[in-house]
Amino acid sequence: MEYTSGGDRPAGELAKVFADLVRCETRVYNALNDRLRDGHGIVTSQYEFLSYLRDHPGCRVADLAGEFAIGVGATSKGIDRLEKQGWVARRPNPSDRRSSLLALTDDGARLVEEAERTFTGGLAELLGGNLDGPSLSAVAQALSALRSALERDQVGTPIG
Repeated sequence: MEYTSGGDRPAGELAKVFADLVRCETRVYNALNDRLRDGHGIVTSQYEFLSYLRDHPGCRVADLAGEFAIGVGATSKGIDRLEKQGWVARRPNPSDRRSSLLALTDDGARLVEEAERTFTGGLAELLGGNLDGPSLSAVAQALSALRSALERDQVGTPIG
């Protein structure tokens, strides 16, 4: 049996965890994508950006990139698309001329509030409908611990 460098977990077990984690994330993300597109004309990544901007007014593109562990260029292009739709506005950053501060427009705020019901309802059905309370709590705790460790060690942080 092949083991990891730590010797405590069989490599096959870790590969299965990886496959399950990625496939579950993809299916949940795609299902939410379909619901958001059908109900509001946006996709999950756009909802996540809009939701983050609502909860963090005045953030920068770099802040979004750091939160979502994606490149600054891809984040900026995503904001460009939201800005073109009239949902986000860039404002001059008084403390740094090289960056802009981001804000939801009134239309963007309305959109994210409407889409939030679809998003949370979808999560309740997809996660809450398939996992009992203790199982959902265990998954939440495990993923939170893993995310914290990866973020602490800056694992998987894109450059640029």
